[in-house]
Amino acid sequence: MTGEVRVEVCPGGPLLVRGASVVRDAGGEEHRVTRPVVAVCLCGKSSRLPWCDSTHKVIRRPG
Repeated sequence: MTGEVRVEVCPGGPLLVRGASVVRDAGGEEHRVTRPVVAVCLCGKSSRLPWCDSTHKVIRRPG
C-alpha cells in the first residue's frame, strides 16, 4: 500500500492504523499488513501481538 498512513487511538482499546504496509512492534520486528485497516494492541495482553484480539474488553481496569 502506498499513500498516507493514518493512526487513531480507540479509548480503552486498540490503535487503528490505516494505509500502512508494515507495522513494527516494540522489539523492532516488522509485521506485514495486508488489510486497509489493522487494529494494533495497546494493552499488551493479546495472544496475537502486535494485533488486537479484543482481550482489552475482558481485562479488569482500576477505577
